[in-house]
Amino acid sequence: MNTENSPFEKINNLIKNSVTLKLITITILMLLLLIPASMIQSLIQEREKLKESTTAEVSSKWAEAQQINGPILTVPLIYEYEEGDKKIAVTKYWQILPGQLSIDGKVLPEKLKRGIYEVVVYRSNLDISGDFKIEGSPDPQNLREIQYDRAFLTIGISDLRGIKNQIGLRWEGENLPVRPGSKLGELIYSGITIDLPDLSNSLTKTIPFDFSMDLQGSKTLSFIPLGATTNVSLRSPWQSPSFNGNFLPDARHLDEKGFTASWSVLQLNRNFAQSWVGSGNKQHLQESAFGVDLILPLDDYQKSFRSAKYAVMTIALTFLIFFLVEILGKRKIHPFQYALVGLALCLFYTLLVSISEHADFNIAYLVSTAAIVAMIGLYSISVFKKMKRSLLLLTVLFGIYGFMFVTLQLSDYALLMGSLGLTIILGLTMYFTRNVNWYTLQIGTE
Repeated sequence: MNTENSPFEKINNLIKNSVTLKLITITILMLLLLIPASMIQSLIQEREKLKESTTAEVSSKWAEAQQINGPILTVPLIYEYEEGDKKIAVTKYWQILPGQLSIDGKVLPEKLKRGIYEVVVYRSNLDISGDFKIEGSPDPQNLREIQYDRAFLTIGISDLRGIKNQIGLRWEGENLPVRPGSKLGELIYSGITIDLPDLSNSLTKTIPFDFSMDLQGSKTLSFIPLGATTNVSLRSPWQSPSFNGNFLPDARHLDEKGFTASWSVLQLNRNFAQSWVGSGNKQHLQESAFGVDLILPLDDYQKSFRSAKYAVMTIALTFLIFFLVEILGKRKIHPFQYALVGLALCLFYTLLVSISEHADFNIAYLVSTAAIVAMIGLYSISVFKKMKRSLLLLTVLFGIYGFMFVTLQLSDYALLMGSLGLTIILGLTMYFTRNVNWYTLQIGTE
């Protein structure tokens, strides 16, 4: 049966020879390929969440992020109020902060492995010293008694499991025992308590104190600036610190041996007084925290996820090369061949994230690029039928992946690099197609 002039044959010839319909087909293919690209991004996020859960599990067994809050000197106050014929005694607490507070610490990081994942933890040696001076007086109205003989110190430590030695506090040269737990639950939820000797004879004196502790934790070490002047100095061999919180270091130095950093915070820099009655100011204390995060350099999953965002660009530029070869080189390329190339480009990101879990990200990127470019290049030889065209495609692919690699490394300039790169690519495309008469153009029969 002769079907040469049948409607089906006419439609088939129109699809094969029409540039417009081919562009529509390629666009539809690109949109369809966004589905596996989106699935790959979901896969990367899933693997990242698995790493985060592993990190949280290891940290919960080692010790969580640590925050040092204290010491705070607390003096009980007895207030007496009349209710009808009765007198009711109410105990309140007078909170007094140090005049000087100095913290000198050394932070020693460690990397623990759980399966294929690394978790950053640390051991720290902290020497803390300062002084108290009992100045002023609480609200005298209805005040019956100031119990200087029942005063105590509270030192907030966010995760007590991190304490690795007995803490002995020296108060005016006298060693005082330390008890677990905080009596100021509303102000400091986790910490240790030191009962003090009678302060009645020390009201006009500056009382020095000092103590040391070995404290381990995970990722973050932070402090609350409770002193009228708070000085903190830290040093560590870790090479990628992130200084966080309400205050940045006044001085810092970072090199291949690690970092040193120092802070000096005045009472005028924070939003709470040197003394108050009650359990208020908890929020203001937390808002004034500062410290350091021991972070890993840009996470491999973050790099992989960012690279997957360039999937549309990679697919579009590769399809553009195939399309230009098709219309300028008079070589017909079937939509199925476009689809195979698009799937190969999507496979790059799966290779990248899976290899980077076991090797350095740069090596994983190189291996993934070589594998995908070689696969598409060899396939293009049979599609294009001319080695020169395949070499052009290889050059473009290596240029795309090289550009994307540089963009991933320069995270602060990613937007600038991406904008310049796309502008150059569009300009080159316009230049090489400037003389094409799109109205008369037909796909060849080669």
